[in-house]
Amino acid sequence: MSGVALNPAKFIREVRAEAAKVTWPSRKETLVTTGLVLAMAALATVFFFVADQVIGVAVRALFGGMG
Repeated sequence: MSGVALNPAKFIREVRAEAAKVTWPSRKETLVTTGLVLAMAALATVFFFVADQVIGVAVRALFGGMG
């Protein structure tokens, strides 16, 4: 391992070799995955908004609207 620290050129070659092995997603895969992430985030937002409203109503009903 100390050989890499002493030879930056070898390190760069190894990094490039490893980067070449990476399988990058296609544009379509990236867009589909991004869409799914955004949809799940929107779904979670709606869920937590509804849960917060329900809990708020329950707390107000339990304490008789104090405050």
